[in-house]
Amino acid sequence: MLRNLEMKRETVKADVTERPPEIKPCSTVQPTCPEPEVKIMTQPCSPIQTTSPQLPDITMNDSCYKCEDGWEQHGGNCYYFSTKSSSWKKSRTECITKGGDLVKIDSIEEQILLQKKNGKFWIGLTDSAVEGRWLWVDGSPLNERLTFWFGDEPNSWPVEDPDGEDCAMMGHNGIMFWFDYSCKLTLRSICEKAAVAVCV
Repeated sequence: MLRNLEMKRETVKADVTERPPEIKPCSTVQPTCPEPEVKIMTQPCSPIQTTSPQLPDITMNDSCYKCEDGWEQHGGNCYYFSTKSSSWKKSRTECITKGGDLVKIDSIEEQILLQKKNGKFWIGLTDSAVEGRWLWVDGSPLNERLTFWFGDEPNSWPVEDPDGEDCAMMGHNGIMFWFDYSCKLTLRSICEKAAVAVCV
């Protein structure tokens, strides 16, 4: 394998140092112009890696980032899964006190990562300001093309709370999709904050 890499390095080196054919300027009769100028690299190439690089993965713990004790690191984010139950508002306050906020799920990969946990968790999504207008805790609107609502959720079912269901949670009877719930109910929560970069 090392020999193959060395051969590839020599081929790349030869390709970089070859002079491209000269390009002639446009004449007034020629309907099209020549291709853009090709620049030749004059600096030596960096050595070819002899080990296979790993592609970044949201579940991979990147050694250039660190999280505090009690937080789980995934990529450049830290997640805290609370062990005690609180209302949505109190859960958010606890996340802010810890230096983060309730989780904002903005990718399929992040949803998959979080749904590996078992339980009922508050997430940072609410329509308490305007019914039906779901906003993340950072004030950004929910991307309607990237939602993980279960079935006919959100349905603002007023049975448990006459005010309706204005806060989002994930996890109900082992189903780790999103449900709207009364913000007054007490659940565990998922906090999120950026990991601390330790590499320069």
